[in-house]
Amino acid sequence: MKSWGWTVGGFAILAVVLFPIYWMINVSLQPSSGAALTPWVPVELDFSGYSKALSDQGGHLLTSLVIAVGSVVFSLLIATPGAYALAHFRVRFAGVVLLGVLLSQMVPGIVVANALYSAYNDLGLLNSYFGLILADSTAGIPFAMLILRAFMGGLPREVIEAAWVDGAGPLRTFRSIVLPMSRNALVTAALFTFLFTWGDFLFALTLTTTEDIRPVTLGLYTYIGTFVPDWSSVMATAVLASIPAVVLLVVAQRYVAAGTTAGSLK
Repeated sequence: MKSWGWTVGGFAILAVVLFPIYWMINVSLQPSSGAALTPWVPVELDFSGYSKALSDQGGHLLTSLVIAVGSVVFSLLIATPGAYALAHFRVRFAGVVLLGVLLSQMVPGIVVANALYSAYNDLGLLNSYFGLILADSTAGIPFAMLILRAFMGGLPREVIEAAWVDGAGPLRTFRSIVLPMSRNALVTAALFTFLFTWGDFLFALTLTTTEDIRPVTLGLYTYIGTFVPDWSSVMATAVLASIPAVVLLVVAQRYVAAGTTAGSLK
């Protein structure tokens, strides 16, 4: 009886947590109407909201995808060799560097966004893909460096030294030995960087002033006015924006679990 009680309680908590997702999908499959008039179960499925969402927000979804992938690539290009150097070389003031990386994670995003706006305005980086990629990487690089350094620090030292004995230099060892062995940590860092960039709203709102480059988060925000007569299109946009994150989490779940566990233990 006690185990059944825990099971029922777990399903009750799960139902509460998943109810907003169900309601989002439910409203997206209804004919255009106010959310308050939506029935609890979609009796007559209507996909017109998705067609309208794709026509209105398809470009914003593509913009978010380009920025997210660019941030992942840029963050890993910077964080991976930096983590390798901190983990396997005698770097002066390595503790200070790590402290600075940790402190950068504690700075509020609005402070960074305001500082970047002034710099971007002078450099002409407002309303640009590279500007948003660079801004989102300010959060992706420190996180990736911490994850990768913890993982690389636990790699067998004998394997790396054996590569050095065989004549491999630091770059060859990094490319042929360290990177393949750090696959789980790389996938973990890439996934979390992608999720942060994909869901970013603050940098998109601060560093874009026109509709030329507008991520889906900002597009969805402007899509919702003070009065929304067509909630099905709004919820359809939210469903479409959730699909990449859900797919990546399902595909990379095994690597993420291995990467975070190994990094925390080693």
